[in-house]
Amino acid sequence: MPQADTPVVRNVDARHRYEILVGEVRAGFTAYRDRDERRVFFHTEIDDAFAGQGLASVLVREALTEVRQSGRRIVPVCPYVAKFLKKHEEFADITDPVTPEILQWLETTLAR
Repeated sequence: MPQADTPVVRNVDARHRYEILVGEVRAGFTAYRDRDERRVFFHTEIDDAFAGQGLASVLVREALTEVRQSGRRIVPVCPYVAKFLKKHEEFADITDPVTPEILQWLETTLAR
C-alpha cells in the first residue's frame, strides 16, 4: 500500500492522459493521442501547488514505462517529454521522431 503522499500515476484512457495523484489530489497530467502503434504525447502540466517536487519526471517516466509495456512507441510532441527523453536514453529504442505529418494529424485530431 503506497503512503498517502507517495505519488501514484494512472492512465485515464477515456481522457487520453496519465494523471499523477498525490494523496487524493490530482497534481498533474500528461496528455496523449494514439495513432496506430504510436502514443503521441503533446502536453504535460503540473499544478502550481505541486511545482518543484519532481512530479513531472515521475509522471513521464511511469507513462513511458507503461507505453513500453503495451508494445507501443512514443512520439514526443510535448516539449517536456522531449526534454525528458534527451536525459533518459533508456527509452530511445521506442521513440519516433516528431514529423510534420504527425503534427498535422495531431492538430486535426485535437480540433474534433
